[in-house]
Amino acid sequence: MLVNLKSVLAKAEKGGYAVPAFNVNNLEIIQAVMAAAVEAKSPIILQTSEGAIEYAGMANLRALVLLAAEANVPVVFHLDHGKNLDTIKKAISSGYTSVMYDGSLLNLKENIKNTKQVVAWANKKNVSVEAELGAIKGVEDFVSVAEKQVFFTDPKQAAEFVKSTGIDALAVSIGTAHGAHKFKGEAVLDIERLKEIRRLTKKSIVLHGASGVLTDIVEAANRFGANLSHTKGVPDSEIKKAIENGVRKINIDTDIRLAFTAGVRQALAEKRSEFDPRKILVPATSLMKDVAMRKMELFGSKGKA
Repeated sequence: MLVNLKSVLAKAEKGGYAVPAFNVNNLEIIQAVMAAAVEAKSPIILQTSEGAIEYAGMANLRALVLLAAEANVPVVFHLDHGKNLDTIKKAISSGYTSVMYDGSLLNLKENIKNTKQVVAWANKKNVSVEAELGAIKGVEDFVSVAEKQVFFTDPKQAAEFVKSTGIDALAVSIGTAHGAHKFKGEAVLDIERLKEIRRLTKKSIVLHGASGVLTDIVEAANRFGANLSHTKGVPDSEIKKAIENGVRKINIDTDIRLAFTAGVRQALAEKRSEFDPRKILVPATSLMKDVAMRKMELFGSKGKA
């Protein structure tokens, strides 16, 4: 069933868990993460980036998500990292139940101004709004933040931002990063900063760039011909601390991409005479479902549908 982000976050707040948000680009990813959600009885957020929209088309993605949302679990249809206001406005009018405005690289005044406009549009359609304060390093689709642009979320600015905009969820920068090569050493999130943001805003917090870059999935991809070295993600222990301190939505993209890559490489390596794309994609779908199930277990959303 299709719902907005605000409704699933309200239940997550009461239950003290986080809802997984998976970036989807095609049929197989949607099939995999939805199969996991149904089996785990977990609420789920299916989100499309501007890059995914350019690749597959907003109408095509919307059609796939609406079919998936017929399942008997809460499904949020979310626009991730919306930077183009026209794209956000189109998403609001075309059936998305939640949108994110990403003005993280703008000054505070301009970020507030644009976010307020998005909230005004969204409120007319009962669409939830997520916005970001602070800049997370790394590259993902159309999101690219260099090391020199990175800055952690200021708790006092966060309080002003939330009060001024009326958003439903706040994405923060506390040490996560986009991509498969997030860190040189072990990742340690700034949990004290998170606690202060939460105390001052009383708002559901979102973590971007939170993939774990699962060792077994990377090893599987490399075993079948990939060249993925020096990969490092956010440890499960840090994710658990973040959830304990107010994180209620966690974005996962890299881990799904890695599972897809590992599965396709395995199929091509083991079935050299196979030319049916459906059969080539079966291992990828299976691996992505497994990864999604592991996230639901970790985030505490299993059984919460």
